[in-house]
Amino acid sequence: MKIKSLNHNFRRSLVTYGIVIAAFAVIQIISGMGMLTNSLSGQLVPICAYIIMAVSLNLTVGILGELSLGHAGFMSVGAFMGAFVSVCLTDVMPGWLSLTLALLAGTAAAAVIGLLIGIPVLRLQGDYLAIVTLAFGEIIKNLLNSFYVGRDASGFHFSLKDAPSLNLDETGEIIINGAQGITGMPRSATFTLGFVLILITLAIVQNLIDSRTGRAIMSIRDNRIAAESVGVNITKYKLIGFSVSAALAGLAGAMYAHNFSTLVARKFDYNTSILVLVFIVVGGLGNIRGSVIAAAALTVLPELLRGFSDYRMLVYAVVLIVMMLFNQSPQLAAWRRKWTAKLTRGQADGKGA
Repeated sequence: MKIKSLNHNFRRSLVTYGIVIAAFAVIQIISGMGMLTNSLSGQLVPICAYIIMAVSLNLTVGILGELSLGHAGFMSVGAFMGAFVSVCLTDVMPGWLSLTLALLAGTAAAAVIGLLIGIPVLRLQGDYLAIVTLAFGEIIKNLLNSFYVGRDASGFHFSLKDAPSLNLDETGEIIINGAQGITGMPRSATFTLGFVLILITLAIVQNLIDSRTGRAIMSIRDNRIAAESVGVNITKYKLIGFSVSAALAGLAGAMYAHNFSTLVARKFDYNTSILVLVFIVVGGLGNIRGSVIAAAALTVLPELLRGFSDYRMLVYAVVLIVMMLFNQSPQLAAWRRKWTAKLTRGQADGKGA
C-alpha cells in the first residue's frame, strides 16, 4: 500500500512538472515566432512570481490548514532584501552572481522573518491568525515606506525619519528612499529564470508534502488533538511549514523585484495577499497543480480580455466564479471523479484488448 501511494505521488508530481515544462516550451516557441504581444511578454516574470507565491501559500493554507492573509509581507521582505543586495553588488561582481546572491538573500530574509513571526502567531488559530497575519503584512509595508538606507565612504546609514537624517557625505548615495523605494535596479529577471525557480519551488513543496514532515503537517490540519495525542510536535511542524512558505514567498519577491528598475512597497499591499489567496481557492486547497494553473490563468486573463473594454473585469469575475464552483462544488467534484474513473477504465480496457 505504501509503495502504491509513493507511485501515485510520483506520477502526480511528474504530471505537474510536465505541465510546467510544456507551458514553457509552448511560450518559447510562440515568442520565437514573434506571436507574443509586448503586453503578455511583460507578464511572464510576474506570472512566474505569482505561481511561486500561490504554491507557497497553499503550503500554509491548504497543507498546514492555517489561513494567512499577510503573504505579500514576506514577498516584500524578499523583494527589498534582494533588491538591496543586488544594487550593492552590481558594480563589484558579475550580474549572474549578484542576482544569485540577491535571490538567496531575499529567501533567507523572508525565512527568518517567517520564523520570528510564526513563533508567537502560530499559537493562534482561525480568524485570529488571519487578522494577525493581515496586520503583519500592513506593518511591513508601512515600515518599508518609512525606511531609509544610504551608503557613503564611512559605510551604511539607516533611518526611519527622512533622507537628510542619514547624514551622508558628498560621496554618499541613497539606496532605499522611503516611499520612493529603490531605484536604479538591474532588470535581470527572465522568463527562463522564473521557469527554473518554479521547478525548484515545486520540488521543495512536493518533497516536503510526501515526506514524514509533510505527513505530520497534514495530520495537524486534519485533527490537531489526535496528532498531538500520538506525539506530533505541533509547534515544531507548524513552524516548519510556515517558514518554508515564507521563504518561498521571499524567493518570489526577490525575482519579482528584478523585473523592474524601481521597487516600491505599495506593490505588496493587502490586495496582493488576497489575489494570491484567490489563486489557491480557485485551484483547490492543497492542490499544488491547481495553484500553478490558476495563478497562470488568472494573471494572464485580464490581459486577454482587454478587447472587452469596460466589460473586461465583469467577464473576469464571471470566469472566476465559474472556476471556483467547478473546483469546490461537491456535485461537480463527484461528476469529475465519475468521468475520471470512466476514462481510466476505458484506457485500461483498451490496453487489455
